[in-house]
Amino acid sequence: MIERMAKVSRDTLETQITVEVNLDGTGIADFETGVPFLDHMLDQISRHGLIDISVKANGDTEIDDHHTVEDVGITIGQAFKDALGDKKGIRRYGHAYVPLDEALSRVVVDFSGRPGLEMFVDFCRPRVGDFDVDLTYEFFQGFVNHAGISLHIDNIRGSNTHHQIETIFKAFGRALRMAVELDPRMLGVMPSTKGTL
Repeated sequence: MIERMAKVSRDTLETQITVEVNLDGTGIADFETGVPFLDHMLDQISRHGLIDISVKANGDTEIDDHHTVEDVGITIGQAFKDALGDKKGIRRYGHAYVPLDEALSRVVVDFSGRPGLEMFVDFCRPRVGDFDVDLTYEFFQGFVNHAGISLHIDNIRGSNTHHQIETIFKAFGRALRMAVELDPRMLGVMPSTKGTL
């Protein structure tokens, strides 16, 4: 079986980030982003997606967390794109509903090669601890743009903002797992009528 792994580094004046992914992993997670809540959410992707992910980031968090969160999304997206290669044999589409107590979210993904994000979340409050909830969108926009996926995120209900965000990341992990999984009936076949993704 082909190893579907990638290592990507991104170095800017604002952040220095290295990401490693193994799409056929067991959910091994190793995060040092300098943004503790982001580390907690990335852990949801890894463990629920059964994808090994390592992220080492050094960012200008003395200003705020924006650049780090966005650039981590960008770099993970690049790593996913590299690890998938030509995408032959993958299921391509994935979806998941995930509850956490009162919160419920739905995530649907398509590794279409075309970036698009539709995110509908009415956050109950603007921060979870020190984390600005607007950065949730920035993370996913960065991922979408650089992985080349269509992503639909809907928080259906929730009255606890931490729960709202956590259900989104858990559902994202499970949807990714489904979409990147190799379909034994599609081995070596491009999952597109266009012949390319």
